Amino acid sequence: MSSSSPDTSSQTAALDRARSKAYWHLLPLLFVSYMIAYVDRQNVAVAKLTMTKDLQGFDNAVIGFGAGIFYIGYVLLEIPGTLMVERWSARKWICRIMITWGMMAGLTAAVTTPWQFYTVRFLLGLAEAGFFPGVIVYLTHWFPSRDRARALAIFLVAAPLAQIVSPFISFRLLQIGSDAAHPVLLGLVGWQWVYVFWALPAVVLGAIVFYKLVDRPGQAAWLTAEEKAALESELERESGQASKGRRMTVLEALSHPKVLLLALAYFCMTTGSIGMELFMTSILNDWYHPGPDTLKWLITLPPIAALVGQLVAGWSSDRFKERRWHAVVPIVMGSAAMGLLPQTQGSMVMTVLCFMAAFTGFKSYMPAFWALPSMFLTATAAAGSIGLINSLGNLGGAFGSTLLGTVEKMTGSYVGALYYMCCSALVSATIIFFFGMGRKGEDSAR
Repeated sequence: MSSSSPDTSSQTAALDRARSKAYWHLLPLLFVSYMIAYVDRQNVAVAKLTMTKDLQGFDNAVIGFGAGIFYIGYVLLEIPGTLMVERWSARKWICRIMITWGMMAGLTAAVTTPWQFYTVRFLLGLAEAGFFPGVIVYLTHWFPSRDRARALAIFLVAAPLAQIVSPFISFRLLQIGSDAAHPVLLGLVGWQWVYVFWALPAVVLGAIVFYKLVDRPGQAAWLTAEEKAALESELERESGQASKGRRMTVLEALSHPKVLLLALAYFCMTTGSIGMELFMTSILNDWYHPGPDTLKWLITLPPIAALVGQLVAGWSSDRFKERRWHAVVPIVMGSAAMGLLPQTQGSMVMTVLCFMAAFTGFKSYMPAFWALPSMFLTATAAAGSIGLINSLGNLGGAFGSTLLGTVEKMTGSYVGALYYMCCSALVSATIIFFFGMGRKGEDSAR
């Protein structure tokens, strides 16, 4: 005798079809959009190699502060932007974000003074605010908890993939105007073309998002009526379980101790990870002076390792329905690698291996980490809290990048800042370990 009725079996089959279609119709576009966003945010790491030579007054401290001030602008509109995705339209808001950030990213090519650089970076942060947490909230509109960490992992690997692909293009662009064999093109030199080239896809993708993205399952023409009903029913069931009792308001969620703890953990984490990403190219260049061709290969190895680690961690977190250890273990691994990094100076192989371990750890924790807020918050409260966690956490990016640049300028070495970032990441792991949520099977029980 069958253990399930025909109606239940039919609904399960419809839900499975809807889940599969959601992966294929939504994630590729979001994936490519995040790739371009990440390049536009981080391409200063490559552009600075000649930018500091061509522009008077630019050094590592200026670049570090300019890279960090991006996150100040990012913070100001992060929560409002995330709420726009929840209450209004992800499709329209993400379209607006991408077009304006593309314009600001391209405008970086026109800077000639540090203050112009700071201003454009600040405006770029304002333009991009809400994209990353907005997508996280958007995915909760489509993916049940059993799929969420895997969907997040697929989306998040766009960052390491961007770091793998972009150097091969950016280093070629960097050669423009460098010698007689690579003349100035349209009045712009290499570092300027790095900004302009990567700004154009953001504007184009913004238009594509407007016409192709779908806000909710009920609006998707590529789902049948049965598939829409099954997916919406599953999402509503989980939302009801997570919000038993009175639902929190946005203000209550923003002051919730668990939300504040996650924000602190993310701040400590990004202090190390973003600073490392921004200055990895400079550290390898300063320590070993490899040629441009060798350097672009070296800086792609850590993101390749991170890409694999992120996919495996996301799959494993969903497979075992466990979040805490899937966040803590990668962070500890990355922190250990960061702490060992100064001891490897003199051995390029060991330095690159440490960067690979650090990148893997500092990326692989993210699918499990970003599954935590939706375990105790729903709807607008979850959207606001995710915006707060991401915005306050990304202040760590401002702090980490500024710290590295300033310490290097004052001491002539990155070592002190690297040790600080190692300890900061350990604080993050400690907070998540004692957070009290994310144990095996806990999300399904809730």
